[in-house]
Amino acid sequence: MSDVGEQHAWTRITEANPEHSQWYIERFRTMAREGADLGGEARFVDAMLARGSRVLDAGCGPGRVGSLLAAAGHDVVGVDLDPVLIAAAEEDHPGPRWLVADLAELDLPAQGIAEGFDVVLCAGHVMTFVAPSTRREILRRMGVHLRDGGRVVVGFGAGRDYDFDDFLTDAEASGLAADLLLSSWDLRPFRKDSDFLVAILRPA
Repeated sequence: MSDVGEQHAWTRITEANPEHSQWYIERFRTMAREGADLGGEARFVDAMLARGSRVLDAGCGPGRVGSLLAAAGHDVVGVDLDPVLIAAAEEDHPGPRWLVADLAELDLPAQGIAEGFDVVLCAGHVMTFVAPSTRREILRRMGVHLRDGGRVVVGFGAGRDYDFDDFLTDAEASGLAADLLLSSWDLRPFRKDSDFLVAILRPA
């Protein structure tokens, strides 16, 4: 649970501007209609997996990434805190199971989803939006939802009040070890001055 008075940043944004979630949805709908390449994260994860693998899209938003992984033949569950985004995912991308859930309290077996996942994906800067006090618990719960041999994949940018070294420290404290660090979804190597991090993590 979050500390008293501490909020998920997305919650603060949507409370200040109730139209923000719909704006976010329409932004990506427009980009898709205009032919923008929105599939980098999905291609990255798909390359890690055998056909028919199980993927948890943690912080799935309106389903952009999870829907592409489902179209590639994977069994996808998406969760997000924002019910407006989940409603858009259900409308635009039927097929995967989309759930409203707080990642800091994630317990899919309690919701009837007992089988673990080959990859838990957390893209779209999600880890920079969560309440700082919940970061380690979220990472721990991601790891708990893995199958044997599964991986957690997290991507977010610099300059969002979450230093990459702090993230890696939090991951280690949550029982996760770094297998590979990259600076983009197209496999560029990570350097200390990189402005983006893609981390592939395994249970330690």
